[in-house]
Amino acid sequence: MNMIETPSPNFDTRSLPVSLIVLHYTGMESAQAAIDRLRDPEAKVSAHYLVAEDGQILRMVAEDMRAWHAGKSRWRGIEDVNSASIGIEIVNPGHELGYRPFMEEQIDAVVRLVADITERHGITRGNVVGHSDIAPARKQDPGELFPWNRLAKLRLALPRPTKGLMDPMWSDAGFLVALERFGYDVSDKLAAVVAFQRRFRPELIDGEIDGECRSILLALLLPKPTGDA
Repeated sequence: MNMIETPSPNFDTRSLPVSLIVLHYTGMESAQAAIDRLRDPEAKVSAHYLVAEDGQILRMVAEDMRAWHAGKSRWRGIEDVNSASIGIEIVNPGHELGYRPFMEEQIDAVVRLVADITERHGITRGNVVGHSDIAPARKQDPGELFPWNRLAKLRLALPRPTKGLMDPMWSDAGFLVALERFGYDVSDKLAAVVAFQRRFRPELIDGEIDGECRSILLALLLPKPTGDA
């Protein structure tokens, strides 16, 4: 893949092997503003890659180094997510500045990049996640407009389960136990449910635990989730 080398000084040494990919949106008014911030030593944030709206990929931190993109976060027992992950920033103004659908060329580039990274590092599709998945109380990105199905069709991310769904009739407490088992931090219960819905039922993000949410989560916990991918 053609990349533009755009190094950021904001990185340090990993303490864990790479086992995750975290997708973000930039959440800034322009691509240049995001690039400037990710390269600003005072900002103390960075990512390994940035994908522009035209599909151009910028490499900002080497994969063997720890970029500073995840912040306080957790996924499947990993608390130093920065050490275990590769962070990809996708240019989009985000919810606060005019959230909009991602560009086709941009998603094509994201798919190629994720495919390359997962193959080289042996990353499972359950560990390709959004920022809101690993930090539900703080983050909404890449958001409900991100086309996860594009990745799922290539087995690069988990699909939204649609086949053979069955409501296990868990209590709300039981749902949260299952959600934590799946990987989410459920210390903020409402935020965890919203993050789950944003990822796996984006057409209705209301924070309510209902039969559809329970059915989707049960299917995801099965050994081989199947869905609309």
